[in-house]
Amino acid sequence: MGFLEASKLLFLAIVLGLLIGFEREYLAKKSAGTRTYALVCFGSCFFTLISKYGFSGLISGADVSRIAASIVVGIGFLGAGVIILHKDKVYGLTTAASLWASAAIGMSIGVGWLELALLGTFLMIFVLGAVGVFEYLFLKPKK
Repeated sequence: MGFLEASKLLFLAIVLGLLIGFEREYLAKKSAGTRTYALVCFGSCFFTLISKYGFSGLISGADVSRIAASIVVGIGFLGAGVIILHKDKVYGLTTAASLWASAAIGMSIGVGWLELALLGTFLMIFVLGAVGVFEYLFLKPKK
């Protein structure tokens, strides 16, 4: 893979991460927003590119999936940091889950599954936005 092609993939990862982050920061008013999601998506794409192209020919029989597994664990650790228990209520679960899912989008870009990344971004924004509005209007108890 050449520099120009890799650059396009990294740029796409940033754009899709920004779209998700825009929904979280400006529509849902959450603290993890545009820059956070853009960087998670970018970083996971970058690590995936390094794993796929940097090690596959370097060491015979190298297990390039180890970096992918580490991305999942690392983002899980990051997500755990945003989960807060206050009194009897848990906050941050949706943020943690959406950070984890945005890493998957970045990884899918890194392996070249661009259509899947676009679909995943659309579905994430739908779940975070439209389903959230539906819950708020129809399922939350009135105070």
